[in-house]
Amino acid sequence: MEQRVRIHKVRLGSNEIRVIRPAPPPARLALRDEGHWLSMHADRKGSEQLVALWSLAARSARSLVHLPIRANTAPDGVTSAGVPAPLDMVLLHHSLQFPTGSWKEIRARLGTGTPQVAETPDDDFPDESAIDHQRRLYPAHRDHLRFDIAARTLFVVGSSTAFREHGTALRGLLEEAPSHQHRRRKAGHCCAELRAGPWSQPRPRRNVPDLLHVQYCADWRV
Repeated sequence: MEQRVRIHKVRLGSNEIRVIRPAPPPARLALRDEGHWLSMHADRKGSEQLVALWSLAARSARSLVHLPIRANTAPDGVTSAGVPAPLDMVLLHHSLQFPTGSWKEIRARLGTGTPQVAETPDDDFPDESAIDHQRRLYPAHRDHLRFDIAARTLFVVGSSTAFREHGTALRGLLEEAPSHQHRRRKAGHCCAELRAGPWSQPRPRRNVPDLLHVQYCADWRV
């Protein structure tokens, strides 16, 4: 899968931070903090970009993958119980130990970046049947995602394995959603849900929601 990106490099103390951004930014992806959960909406093009960037994040252990989407408006007809907060998204490996509190400063210094074409294989995510979900119940399991929010940005942090295994659900949404309404007329919307942290942990730190609900929207109107 091919994705046009821009590579940005920012010096933070003695470290150089490498940031990858899609070029142009996704127009049909919207992310919001609903309070008790995180909601994302995507049409087909947005879903394709999300899957490609998720795959890129799984392979880019030394980079932050930034989706600047907080200015995007959710599709017409989407409702919320409260006043949701729009968010950007950053995908990164836990091995970077990136201080999320420094993101606002880094984002302000990104500049125009260098254009590049990134390619990821179409079969980058395992089949659902090959994932042992029961492993997530074990205290020793470390290949889970972690969510954090800083500077109006959702940080999705994990290992390569965590990104690939959760990426299977996103790929499944892209493959199944276009024909979902024809196959299951009374099934309602088509979505994928990604949960952060060990299943034994009821709530992540700082009261950040632990559930990301990604809903496919075939007819995107604003």
